[in-house]
Amino acid sequence: MKLQVNGKPVEATAHPDTPLLYVLRNDLGLVGSRFGCGSGQCGACFVLVDGRPMASCDLPVSFLADKEVTTIEGLDGRVQRALLAEQAAQCGFCMSGIAISASSLLSKNQNPTETEIREALDKHLCRCGSHGRVIKAIQRAARE
Repeated sequence: MKLQVNGKPVEATAHPDTPLLYVLRNDLGLVGSRFGCGSGQCGACFVLVDGRPMASCDLPVSFLADKEVTTIEGLDGRVQRALLAEQAAQCGFCMSGIAISASSLLSKNQNPTETEIREALDKHLCRCGSHGRVIKAIQRAARE
Protein backbone atom coordinates (compact mmCIF):
# COMPACT_ATOMS: atom_id res chain seq x y z
CA MET A 1 0.00 0.00 0.00
CA LYS A 2 1.40 3.39 -1.00
CA LEU A 3 1.18 6.33 1.40
CA GLN A 4 2.36 9.94 1.49
CA VAL A 5 4.10 10.60 4.81
CA ASN A 6 5.80 13.91 5.52
CA GLY A 7 5.77 14.77 1.84
CA LYS A 8 7.41 11.53 0.68
CA PRO A 9 5.92 8.45 -0.90
CA VAL A 10 6.32 5.35 1.27
CA GLU A 11 5.29 1.73 0.95
CA ALA A 12 3.37 0.10 3.80
CA THR A 13 3.35 -3.69 3.81
CA ALA A 14 1.17 -4.03 6.91
CA HIS A 15 -2.31 -5.54 6.88
CA PRO A 16 -4.88 -2.89 5.76
CA ASP A 17 -6.54 -2.93 9.20
CA THR A 18 -3.28 -2.15 11.02
CA PRO A 19 -3.50 1.15 12.88
CA LEU A 20 -1.47 3.92 11.26
CA LEU A 21 0.43 4.47 14.52
CA TYR A 22 1.98 1.00 14.30
CA VAL A 23 3.00 1.51 10.68
CA LEU A 24 4.58 4.88 11.52
CA ARG A 25 6.49 3.62 14.54
CA ASN A 26 7.32 0.02 13.64
CA ASP A 27 7.66 0.07 9.87
CA LEU A 28 8.75 3.64 9.09
CA GLY A 29 10.74 4.43 12.25
CA LEU A 30 8.77 7.62 12.94
CA VAL A 31 8.49 7.35 16.72
CA GLY A 32 7.37 10.88 17.57
CA SER A 33 3.71 9.90 17.72
CA ARG A 34 3.05 7.99 20.91
CA PHE A 35 0.68 5.23 21.99
CA GLY A 36 -1.47 6.52 24.83
CA CYS A 37 -4.98 5.18 25.27
CA GLY A 38 -5.36 3.12 22.11
CA SER A 39 -8.85 4.45 21.49
CA GLY A 40 -8.18 7.89 20.02
CA GLN A 41 -9.19 9.82 23.12
CA CYS A 42 -5.94 11.11 24.67
CA GLY A 43 -4.24 12.86 21.74
CA ALA A 44 -0.74 11.42 22.18
CA CYS A 45 -0.86 9.71 18.78
CA PHE A 46 -2.25 12.60 16.73
CA VAL A 47 -0.97 13.18 13.21
CA LEU A 48 -2.23 15.43 10.45
CA VAL A 49 -4.26 13.75 7.71
CA ASP A 50 -4.71 16.20 4.86
CA GLY A 51 -4.01 18.95 7.39
CA ARG A 52 -6.55 17.77 9.95
CA PRO A 53 -5.46 16.36 13.35
CA MET A 54 -6.50 12.74 13.73
CA ALA A 55 -5.75 9.93 16.16
CA SER A 56 -3.43 7.42 14.48
CA CYS A 57 -3.89 4.67 17.08
CA ASP A 58 -7.31 3.64 15.79
CA LEU A 59 -7.05 4.77 12.17
CA PRO A 60 -6.61 1.84 9.75
CA VAL A 61 -3.74 2.39 7.37
CA SER A 62 -6.07 1.47 4.48
CA PHE A 63 -7.98 4.72 5.14
CA LEU A 64 -4.96 6.73 4.05
CA ALA A 65 -4.79 5.95 0.35
CA ASP A 66 -4.53 9.25 -1.53
CA LYS A 67 -4.14 11.23 1.71
CA GLU A 68 -1.18 13.19 3.04
CA VAL A 69 0.00 12.20 6.52
CA THR A 70 2.20 14.58 8.50
CA THR A 71 3.82 13.47 11.73
CA ILE A 72 5.67 15.53 14.33
CA GLU A 73 8.83 14.78 12.34
CA GLY A 74 7.32 16.51 9.30
CA LEU A 75 6.37 19.80 10.97
CA ASP A 76 8.38 22.96 10.29
CA GLY A 77 9.57 23.26 13.91
CA ARG A 78 7.88 26.56 14.77
CA VAL A 79 5.58 25.08 17.42
CA GLN A 80 8.29 22.80 18.80
CA ARG A 81 10.68 25.75 19.24
CA ALA A 82 7.99 27.72 21.06
CA LEU A 83 7.19 24.75 23.34
CA LEU A 84 10.87 24.50 24.23
CA ALA A 85 11.25 28.26 24.74
CA GLU A 86 8.29 28.33 27.13
CA GLN A 87 9.44 25.13 28.86
CA ALA A 88 5.94 23.82 28.26
CA ALA A 89 6.67 20.12 28.54
CA GLN A 90 7.26 18.29 31.77
CA CYS A 91 7.27 14.59 30.90
CA GLY A 92 6.70 15.43 27.22
CA PHE A 93 4.63 12.35 26.44
CA CYS A 94 1.66 14.31 25.08
CA MET A 95 3.64 17.09 23.40
CA SER A 96 3.91 15.62 19.92
CA GLY A 97 0.13 15.37 19.67
CA ILE A 98 -0.26 18.87 21.09
CA ALA A 99 2.26 20.22 18.57
CA ILE A 100 0.30 18.55 15.76
CA SER A 101 -3.00 20.18 16.80
CA ALA A 102 -1.33 23.53 17.43
CA SER A 103 0.31 23.46 13.99
CA SER A 104 -3.03 22.69 12.40
CA LEU A 105 -4.65 25.57 14.24
CA LEU A 106 -1.89 28.01 13.26
CA SER A 107 -2.08 26.96 9.61
CA LYS A 108 -5.71 28.09 9.56
CA ASN A 109 -5.58 30.94 12.06
CA GLN A 110 -2.35 32.89 12.44
CA ASN A 111 -3.57 34.84 15.45
CA PRO A 112 -5.81 32.57 17.56
CA THR A 113 -7.40 33.72 20.77
CA GLU A 114 -6.76 31.86 23.99
CA THR A 115 -10.23 30.35 23.70
CA GLU A 116 -9.48 29.10 20.18
CA ILE A 117 -6.21 27.56 21.40
CA ARG A 118 -8.02 25.82 24.25
CA GLU A 119 -10.64 24.48 21.85
CA ALA A 120 -7.94 23.17 19.48
CA LEU A 121 -6.27 21.33 22.37
CA ASP A 122 -9.47 20.06 23.94
CA LYS A 123 -8.85 16.45 22.86
CA HIS A 124 -5.40 16.28 24.48
CA LEU A 125 -4.88 14.85 27.92
CA CYS A 126 -1.86 16.17 29.80
CA ARG A 127 -1.41 14.90 33.33
CA CYS A 128 1.52 17.22 34.10
CA GLY A 129 -0.58 20.34 34.40
CA SER A 130 1.50 22.43 32.01
CA HIS A 131 -1.52 23.80 30.17
CA GLY A 132 -0.72 27.45 30.92
CA ARG A 133 2.78 27.15 29.47
CA VAL A 134 1.44 25.27 26.44
CA ILE A 135 -0.99 28.10 25.70
CA LYS A 136 1.82 30.66 26.05
CA ALA A 137 3.96 28.58 23.71
CA ILE A 138 1.27 28.49 21.04
CA GLN A 139 0.77 32.25 21.37
CA ARG A 140 4.56 32.61 20.95
CA ALA A 141 4.51 30.39 17.86
CA ALA A 142 1.69 32.53 16.43
CA ARG A 143 3.86 35.64 16.82
CA GLU A 144 6.91 33.98 15.22
